[in-house]
Amino acid sequence: MNQTPGSLAEYLDGAATSLLDACTACGACVSACPVVPTAGIADAPPEGVIGGILDLLRTGAPLEGASKTFAGQCNGCGECIPACPEGINPRRLIMLASTMAAREAAETPHLFRRMSRAIRIMAAMQLAPDDLAKLMRPPSPRPVDVVFYLGCNPIRTPHLLFNAMTVLDALEADYEVVGGPAACCGIIHAKWQGDFKRGEAVTGGSLDRFAGFTPDKVLSWCPSCVLHLGETVAGFRDPGFDFGHVTSYFVERLDRLQPLLTTPVRRRAILHTHVGMAEYGDNVHRLLAAVPGLEIVEVMAEPGYTCGGSGADRSPALKAQARDALLERIRHDDVDTLISLYHGCHGQLSRLEAEGDVEVLNFTDLLVEALGEAPREDRAKHLRMMDDWRLVFEEGAPWLKANGIDVDPDWLRGLLPDIFAQAEFKGGLDGLDTSSVPAS
Repeated sequence: MNQTPGSLAEYLDGAATSLLDACTACGACVSACPVVPTAGIADAPPEGVIGGILDLLRTGAPLEGASKTFAGQCNGCGECIPACPEGINPRRLIMLASTMAAREAAETPHLFRRMSRAIRIMAAMQLAPDDLAKLMRPPSPRPVDVVFYLGCNPIRTPHLLFNAMTVLDALEADYEVVGGPAACCGIIHAKWQGDFKRGEAVTGGSLDRFAGFTPDKVLSWCPSCVLHLGETVAGFRDPGFDFGHVTSYFVERLDRLQPLLTTPVRRRAILHTHVGMAEYGDNVHRLLAAVPGLEIVEVMAEPGYTCGGSGADRSPALKAQARDALLERIRHDDVDTLISLYHGCHGQLSRLEAEGDVEVLNFTDLLVEALGEAPREDRAKHLRMMDDWRLVFEEGAPWLKANGIDVDPDWLRGLLPDIFAQAEFKGGLDGLDTSSVPAS
């Protein structure tokens, strides 16, 4: 197809061509994939499975059979990467194939619109207007050392972000906060919706916004943003700054942070991490090892690079095995706390607290407590544990009103279960796919 020179579509086609030239279709990535045995494609020839992916990238041929299952259930764990004898990144190959397939027929149309509205509603039920604006409204540019990049979906669990800012403050970082759907990384448009033109505008706009602060570093909270900007579209633009995860920044400054962690946090905990991008789980383990009084009894790594629709949820059978093992482990008497890693993980795991076996906290809660400060209230967990959507709406309604959201109560009550479950990633939340929402 004809591409605009320098466009995202041209860049992605070029990246795909480079991978195609290097790939020998040996199938080693398929053989190494932990999803394959649980996805019903264990008997499919690995060469044929990867061959279908390559045909899509070469000719646009639609994915079918085991190749479609393989790509559709890729959870981003990255275990294929060290298995490739040619030294290419099969995870990136699959991500590129997913974007090309979405360009032909997106399975989740209007996803960004639905997601954006769901985020705003959920965040507005938890935050005072000034705090909501801090997360959703990019500040005026000024020269800073660091941009703390929130992404979009993390704003559903805002207390984690404010906790991370408390740690940045303790480190005396000179930073500004950029986040919300107005500063999306572009993964939704490119990978999920196949809208390369809009994806280019969104990705480029966010990179330009970061550059306006002339930072040395942009620190992402969201692992999907790291995967998209740091791997899938890496090289599309020269950003002029280092881009990485906020936990790496904390670990690099652990010699300054550790002396500040003086308040004992007496807990015996399981740390939940992920196989994909394991270095960030390792970062958190190192940070928590510096917290006085805290004992990490065990680290349990689940499949994928995160929980949720972009990660472990894409391979449900494999995830179920790991989640069953986690549930069994936290019932032991030697554990009183389950520590989450990312926002998606915390959103899923926090519901387990209602069962009474453990308290579910994020690693940022523990760092802030060890700093001698009070962690932000976890209102998202509080609302999830109410188990009555009528009560959730009644408690959230004053917050919504304070943030200028005035909607029909019955309409919103019916949507709340899917908003909290992020059902838009499964093709749900049609009620948010409109130009306006019903007013009360």
